[in-house]
Amino acid sequence: MGTTRSFGKPMLAEWSFDPGVTYLNHGTVGVTPRRIMAVQQAIRDEIERHPSRFILRALSKTEFGRPLPEPPRLRAAADTVAEFLGARGEDLVFVDNITAGVNSVLRSFPLREGDEILVSDLVYGGVLRAALFAAREHGATVRTVEMPHPFRADRLADAYADAVGPCTRLAIVEHITAQSALVFPLRETAARLRAKGVAVLADAAHAPGQIPIDIPSLGVDYYTANLHKWAWTPRSSGILWAAPERQADLRPAIISWGLDKGFKAEFDMLGTRDPSPHLSAPAAIALMREWGLEEIQAYNHNLAWTGAHRLAERWHTTFDVPEAMIASMATVPLPEVAGSTPVEAQALRDALFFDDGIEVQMHAYRERVWARISAQIYNDINDIDRLAEAVVTRIGVATRG
Repeated sequence: MGTTRSFGKPMLAEWSFDPGVTYLNHGTVGVTPRRIMAVQQAIRDEIERHPSRFILRALSKTEFGRPLPEPPRLRAAADTVAEFLGARGEDLVFVDNITAGVNSVLRSFPLREGDEILVSDLVYGGVLRAALFAAREHGATVRTVEMPHPFRADRLADAYADAVGPCTRLAIVEHITAQSALVFPLRETAARLRAKGVAVLADAAHAPGQIPIDIPSLGVDYYTANLHKWAWTPRSSGILWAAPERQADLRPAIISWGLDKGFKAEFDMLGTRDPSPHLSAPAAIALMREWGLEEIQAYNHNLAWTGAHRLAERWHTTFDVPEAMIASMATVPLPEVAGSTPVEAQALRDALFFDDGIEVQMHAYRERVWARISAQIYNDINDIDRLAEAVVTRIGVATRG
């Protein structure tokens, strides 16, 4: 169902932002609407009325005595989230975040000495570190593939496929890249990798909520994603999907009461933890649908696309990415005078936050500083213009013409 709501500044009342900050960084840790925070608190209140009953009897299928008759709460929530992602609930489990999902896959995957894990130079730093650790434990290696620039979908898929060697066993491929904010050609890349006998782990930290998703159609072996970013679920909540043939050998990073009781049981009961973020996910999905999921995604895309061109024009740089590779985020290079190192990127980010009240992600990549804007329905083009002018004031940009 569509919405008659006016996106932009009127939507700020639905979130709990500090009024003194222009927030262009929804993608980093996510932001939860007030209404979903209230749902989460109601779940916490329900838990506290009888914690043992809820955690030990109602939450999962792992039995501590006689279970309650209703379906386990985590399984009911997983069914709703899976439907949102085009999947079956039986193939999906909750994890705290994609870091947990990636670690679970890497620690379960049967790496041997001499094997190779393939990543791109767009890989998220936390994921890269998990891969390096897993490789080190098994005597394997991690090889980083440089993605060709300017970015084009077919060239990115080619780069992955061409990099496969005789020892490549697993490739980690982003669905939407973290810093560069590209909608990656995941389906095409996975098909070419798997045709060469390489298993594919999809890092989809930013995908749910930004773009429509049908996980089984992507042809990957594993798919892990965050719900607390663009799907408005409270932190922290993520999912791990595994193809049916991959589930028997997949273990959570933390082993607990579900050991050897099956894929879902192993992940659903990991000891005492707060399940309220996961259980709030269906309400967050319902709210997006109430406000118009397609309208939300279209608004965010148009703002990110328009805003990126606006920044490039104001900063006299080039934004050269096909529109099909942009969802709700976009990354724009700053002028060379802004610097080229992570230290310079962080210094500018700090100055914009502490002195100008603008929260935006900055990073260094290929000897340039880049700004990544996140577009959410509480933002408008004035937020982008404010960032553009603040950067011009701080680093100085000559006027064209």
